[in-house]
Parts: sequence; structure tokens; C-alpha cells
Amino acid sequence: MKFTLNWLKDHLETEAPLDEIVAALTDLGLEVDGVEDPARALGAFTIARVIEAKPHPDADRLRLCRVETKPEGPSGPSVEVQVVCGAPNARTGLVGVFAAPGTHVPGTGVDLKKGVIRGVESNGMLCSERELMLSEDHDGIIDLPADAPLGARYIDWAGLNDPVIEIKITPNRPDALGVAGIARDLAARGLGRLIEKPVAPVPGAFPCPLAVTIEPNALPLAPVFCGRLIRGVRNGPSPDWMQRRLRAIGLRPISALVDITNYLTYDRNRPLHVFDADKVKGALRVHRAAGGETIVALDDREYALGAGMLAISDDEGVESIAGIMGGAATGCTEETVNVFVESAWWDPVTIAAAGRRLKINSDARYRFERGADPEFTPPGLELATRMILDLCGGEPSEAVTAGAVPDHARAYPLNPARAASLVGMDIPAAEQVRILAALGFAAEPESAGYRVSVPSWRPDVKGEADLVEEVARIVSLSRLVSKPMSRPAGVAGAVLTPMQKRTARARRRLAAAGLNECVTYSFVSSKEAALFGGGDALRKLENPISSELSDMRPSPIPGLLAAAARNQARGFADLGLFEVGAEYFGPEPEQQREVAAILRVGHTAPRDWSGARRPVDMMDAKADAEAALAAIGAPVERLGAAREAPDFFHPGRSAALKLGPKSVLAVFGELHPKVLKALDVKGPAVAAIVYLAEAPFPKAKGRTRPALALPAYQAVERDFAFVVDARCEAETILRAAKGADKTLIESASVFDVFAGPAAEAQMGAGRKSVAIAVRLQPLTATLTEAEIEAVSARIVAAVEKATGGALRA
Repeated sequence: MKFTLNWLKDHLETEAPLDEIVAALTDLGLEVDGVEDPARALGAFTIARVIEAKPHPDADRLRLCRVETKPEGPSGPSVEVQVVCGAPNARTGLVGVFAAPGTHVPGTGVDLKKGVIRGVESNGMLCSERELMLSEDHDGIIDLPADAPLGARYIDWAGLNDPVIEIKITPNRPDALGVAGIARDLAARGLGRLIEKPVAPVPGAFPCPLAVTIEPNALPLAPVFCGRLIRGVRNGPSPDWMQRRLRAIGLRPISALVDITNYLTYDRNRPLHVFDADKVKGALRVHRAAGGETIVALDDREYALGAGMLAISDDEGVESIAGIMGGAATGCTEETVNVFVESAWWDPVTIAAAGRRLKINSDARYRFERGADPEFTPPGLELATRMILDLCGGEPSEAVTAGAVPDHARAYPLNPARAASLVGMDIPAAEQVRILAALGFAAEPESAGYRVSVPSWRPDVKGEADLVEEVARIVSLSRLVSKPMSRPAGVAGAVLTPMQKRTARARRRLAAAGLNECVTYSFVSSKEAALFGGGDALRKLENPISSELSDMRPSPIPGLLAAAARNQARGFADLGLFEVGAEYFGPEPEQQREVAAILRVGHTAPRDWSGARRPVDMMDAKADAEAALAAIGAPVERLGAAREAPDFFHPGRSAALKLGPKSVLAVFGELHPKVLKALDVKGPAVAAIVYLAEAPFPKAKGRTRPALALPAYQAVERDFAFVVDARCEAETILRAAKGADKTLIESASVFDVFAGPAAEAQMGAGRKSVAIAVRLQPLTATLTEAEIEAVSARIVAAVEKATGGALRA
């Protein structure tokens, strides 16, 4: 929203300087996006007179001018300077615009300096309009009337000193889309007095010959349509003051009739439309489009209306897209002599949907979809009529109205004490009432405070909290003093839930492992969802933000792979990523779970001379999963591995970490080659998914830490090597060994595997050797050799029974 300072002063009587107004606007919530102050660029250019102009002694096209200036202003003393000028109209007695040395010339980007031109000193410049960026005219210097005051600033004399202010308007403030609404806020703040401009009805000289109707199915969306015919108008250029203001805010002046509607759109937030009445065939009717109707709009583009869109038609077809843009067929031209002026109110949602579908962005749509003032619909017509009569002449008909202004009257209770509880500001009740009255609200006393009626131009105010916000906004939230929140006596209780603490520990542990945390979308494409076990209709979004984000993700892994692919495309091949977030296995709220997803791609380290670099493998993923599980308190030493990984993992190089026969705490392994190919990721790539809620939470503990218990007797380690089937899993051997004596056996681990052709040559085809170390920890007495041998025998028997193998000789 743009407006000029002088335009604002048409509605606000104020002596406040520009900087104070700009600061107040931002503080009121109307954030200033920029200020174009002509004084900063053109304030140094003054009016001067050429005392004498004679030919340059050494150049045919240059003139040597003696110039009278007044550097201290019109009342200051005259100073004569010498200027070399090349303009063909430089002459004795000319009054023009002078720039002294040191002035920045915006049209050329040059800072003036004293110079010597063809051997003659020049002390400044006589300027053309192009050099001041006022127009493209540079055929000669500016020629002013002889009575122009010497020494005065040119922009002040020419009326160009009108700063342009641009503010950002939030969608809930349609009232600030008019200069009058902005002035109301500033007056309530105390920066001046609001200039009330009541609109007097314009009497009609004859009945309106153009009938207007609203079809019943359109009435809820277009409740009121006002209009009148004005005959005998002269549609020439609009006055200079109006053209200057329209140009200042970026609009191109077209003609008086069109400029008046544009001016009132910005001045009063009242979009209007004018039809050339001689081009309208029959009566006008407001209706909902059946679908397929076409219209060539004022932007000379053809649009096909969708079913349900609001349209204004005559007997020959659609003549206007209601609330958005008029039609070219009935548009006004220089030949227009009879016009029909329209002022209507349209449903914001309907206008927004139609504008979005037709891809039309107009000032009318921008205001109607946010909510124009319905009660100003008839006054807006009267205001436009008066301005047309003043600028274009003509004779008005009586106004015609179809429908009625919708009733938006509403009132809410206001307890003055709510200001302190909601925004923490102590504002006297009388001041609250004054502020609301200045904003157009009406407050009536009642038992519990006030009953506040909301003006029709504020559709955003819908309750007591909004009223308090209005008061606090005008008082200024910058006056809010920060205060510490009250807290109960003693030590505060726990704030984080056990699950939140667990999530934080997992995140910290994975980051400490050198992985980079990612935050990806919770949505994936249908193709990605299908690769990871999703893609069903129940998990598809009804209104996706993109075709590439159409499904709820069945796993965070697709997002991590997409990040890896983008990095690989930019030369970063070795990556370690993780994300802690939700995966969705159904459409219901309870059908989601918190997981830690881990991805490693490429190699474990950069290239170096030591040869420590190697491709990542499934054991790296397992280590990450176990590290995360250990961080959240899972009993990692009791976990077993099973071949139960999802289908997007490699079937022979993946596993699940289980606690007991049913509880899966994590899955890990290499990703399936088809998945990597589909997502354009260059392997090797391994991943792990840790199910954070599956690990058992610790039982409640006392406040004291238990005493440290250390074994009193020496532990004993024994090594065993078993010859087993080549497909036998090491986990089967370890589980059997640990189960041989759960009291004495503290741990068991694999320390060697002998497999391959050489092993088969010694032990037979399809066989391998797995060596394990078993640690025995006595609790009551030192183990004797006989006891050790007995336990060893039980270990061998248990492994042989579980695997069908034998102790290696």
C-alpha cells in the first residue's frame, strides 16, 4: 500500500515530521517497507536566474552564463557564479534550476565539482528535467516563469516535495488499504486530528434508465449492488494533482473517469467500476456463472469463467468479472459521454477463489477478498458521483440499489482489567474507551465493564481479545515492560516428559558421532512412498502443496536420501545424516511413531595416506543404531539380531535389533540397490531406524544413587572355535553360548571368522569357522579348573545343539 504525505494530510491534520509518522506507522503494526523522499534527491536544486548568456570563446555550441543564485534562500543575499552551459535555450533572463558544486545529480549519477571546460571555469550546472529524473526531456534546460522566487527549492515551488510511503498490510487489516483508514490509526495514536469528511447524497435529476437485478442464487454472495447513470460527461485527462498522486504510487493515469475510480480505491478503500452506458445492452444482472462464459477484460485478455463465479451481465453476455475486473467491451474511452457507476459489495471468499483460479491480480480483488466496508457501499457511490460531476461535468440520475447492505453489526464485552492479564499493560479504563472511540468503536457502560460495538470496516475484530489488542496497539507495545513470571516456591518440577528427554539424548548422541542433523518434509512423492512401504490411499493428502509432496512419509529415510542426492550432485559424496521425527504407518493420529533415522553414504573418512578410508557397510549402521539405543537407556547387551528388516533394505545385508522375540528396537543395513537407483543416490549407502518408544523405560528410581558393586573375584576368559554351516549367523552362536550358564557367563563376543575357499578346503564345502571369546565372572568364590571345564563343556554342547556344528579341532 503506497500513499504520499500530502495525500495523508488530506485526512489527517498534523504537524508531525515525516520520520515521526514513519516510526508511528511501524509501531502501530503498519510496517513501513520504504520511503521515497524527493527532498533527499532533489532538495539541493534551487531556482536561479541567468544574468547574461554569451558565446563560449572556444566552443560554438557552449554558452558562458553569469547566474544569480541565493544559497541562503529567497531572503538571503544574491551570489553571482559562472556556469558553462550547452543547452540551446540558455539565454539572458532565463529562470531555471541550478545545482551548486557538491550536488549529486540523480539523472547522471555524478557529483558536481568545479571544473574547467575549454579553458573556462564552470561553478555548477543549469539542469534539464532528465537530469532531475522528472522526464526524458533533455533538449534544453528547465525554463521557469520569470516570477519564480530565486533561491527557493525547486521541488517546493513545483509541488514535487511529497514523500511516498509504502507500508505492508497484513491480511486482517483491510481498513488500512485506504489512506483514510491509515489516518484514523495515526489520529488515535495522537499524531494529529482526523479530518472527518461526511459524504452528502447527490440528488438525482431523472430516474435511472438502466435497471439492475441480483439473481436469488447470487444474493448471499452479492447482497448489495448500487449504481447510477451520469449523462453528458467529458472524459478528458484527470487534473494534475490527481495524476501526480497516482504516478507516485505506481499507477498510470488513463482518463478522468478511470482515474477517479482508482483514486477512491486507494483513498477510501472503495473499489468502483464505470461502464460506458451506451455500450450496455439492456439491463444489468448479477449472477453466478454457469461455467464456460468468456469475457475480454480490461487487460485485453480473454477469460473463461468457472461455475459459481460472480459475474455482471447485460442482454448480450458477461460485461464484468464481479469484484475483480471489468470488461473491455463496456470500458470507458475518450468518446464516452454517458456512464453507469457501480458500487457493490462481494463475498471475500468467492472473490479470492475466482481471482486465484483466473490468475488475475487487481486492486479491486486485493481489497474485496480481504473485506471492504459493506456500509460504505452507498456512500462510495455518492462520493464517486460528486467527483465525476466536479471533474467531468454531466447530470446524474437517481441512484438504484439491488439488494440491501448486509448487517455486520456486532458487539462484544470488554473488561478493562483484561488489558493487564492479556498484554501485561496497565491502561486506565477511560484511556481504553478513548482509543476505541478514536478507532470508530462505540463503548457503552455495563455492569462488568463495557459493551463495545465494532465498526463495519473492521471485519477482523471478533472478540474481547481483539479489542484489547487494538488498545495495546495504539498505546504502543514498545511500552511493555518485561517482568519475570511468577513461580511456585521450592524447586520446580520436571518440565520435559520421559519421551522428550529420550529424544534429546538420541539426537545428541548421533550428533556426537559426526552425523549432521536434517529436518525434512513430512511429505514425500507417491513414488517414494511406494518404495518405503507406503503409497496407499489412506496416507495421501487431500490438498498437497506440491505433486512431489503428495503422501505422508512412511519413513524419514526418503528425505535423507533426497538430501544426499542433492549433495552428491554438488560434489559432496561422503555424508552422514540423521533426522529425529515421525514416520506414519496409517492415517490416524495414533498411527505414527517417533524414530531416529540414520543414513551414511560413501566412505568412512577422507582420502589419506594411511589407508584408513573404506566404504561404509552395515556394521557402521549397526554401530550407530546401538549407540542411539545405548543413549536412551536400552539394554543393548541383551539385544539380538534377526533377519526382519523392511523391504527397502538389502535382503542379505540387513537385520533387526530385537529385545525378546517380538519387540523390534531398530533395523539397520545396506539400502536396496533399486531404492538407490530410483532416488538417484550413488552407493554404497547404509541406514538405520531406531524406534525410540519401543525400548523399555526405566523403572522409577529413588533419589539416592545405589552403591557401586564390583566383583571380588578374578574373571576368566576362554576361547572357542566352532565349525558351522556357512549360512549360520554369529548371533545364533553367541546366544547359545550365553545361555549355557546365565549366572557365570558375563559376555560373549566374536573375534575371528575363517570362511571362503581356503576354509572350505580344510573343513569341507559350505563350512566356516567362527571363534568366540567367553568371559566367566564368579560371584561367590574363585573358579577351580574343574568348574571352568564343566562350564566350557556346557558351552560347547549348547552351541553344537543350536547350530549343528562342532568344536574345531
